[in-house]
Amino acid sequence: MASVNRESYAVAAEHLTAATQQSTAAQLATIADEILSVAGLLRGEPRLRRALTDPSRGGDDRAELFRSLVTGKLGAVTVDALATLVAGRFSRPAELLDATEWLGIDAILASADKAGKLADVEDELFRFGQVVSGDSELAVTLSDPGAAPGRRVKLTEDLLNGKVHPATLQLVAAAIEGFGGRSFESSLSRLVELTAAKRDREVVYVTVAKLLDDEEEQRLAAKLSDIYGRQVSLKVDVDPSIIGGVSVRVGSDLYDGTILRRLNEARQAFAK
Repeated sequence: MASVNRESYAVAAEHLTAATQQSTAAQLATIADEILSVAGLLRGEPRLRRALTDPSRGGDDRAELFRSLVTGKLGAVTVDALATLVAGRFSRPAELLDATEWLGIDAILASADKAGKLADVEDELFRFGQVVSGDSELAVTLSDPGAAPGRRVKLTEDLLNGKVHPATLQLVAAAIEGFGGRSFESSLSRLVELTAAKRDREVVYVTVAKLLDDEEEQRLAAKLSDIYGRQVSLKVDVDPSIIGGVSVRVGSDLYDGTILRRLNEARQAFAK
């Protein structure tokens, strides 16, 4: 976010947090749905984005315009939070869309936190990402920009309904919409990381040839926690093709200690 956008978002986020302190998980989930419905409207209406970020109009004027469009259609908490956001300053209309999406994600994560299900949601998102990666047809379908998002969301609901926490479904839907302008796969990974960050944890992606036992996972997590100075959340993927060893990715850091890497390096050395 640009500095002015970050400031505008922070004011609205603080307003939303204060207004929902006594809200239940279900109420927060409803607020999240409302905020993300506005994000969907902004995504499809560039003229509206421009009107709501027009620097020639005062912030109060833009907020009043927004209220005139949605009052009676959305809950009061949602309207107030988004009116606060619209009253802020944005250097580009697209930044308003980004900030609205972030507020919606904030509300979903607050809902999961209130229900005590953040860790479950984080794991469910990661596991669903693995399922999609392992099914090329499903991956193409969910990532297809030519397919209506509503149809893709309905497909995920049919696949996951009753099997995951409702917040997981909401986050998957946000990924399908392309959270932050990303692809579906990239959006899903980013949402896994944001869910972990809500628990003050760093996501670590681990690839092994065979599943680690609990003791091995705990030792690896403890070692990485010491290195990065915070608790970590291991996301383990089993890939027999690496033969042995382990690959660890934390953000842009990659530690590849797999036998496959060493064999490839040896082949390249012999080829020379």
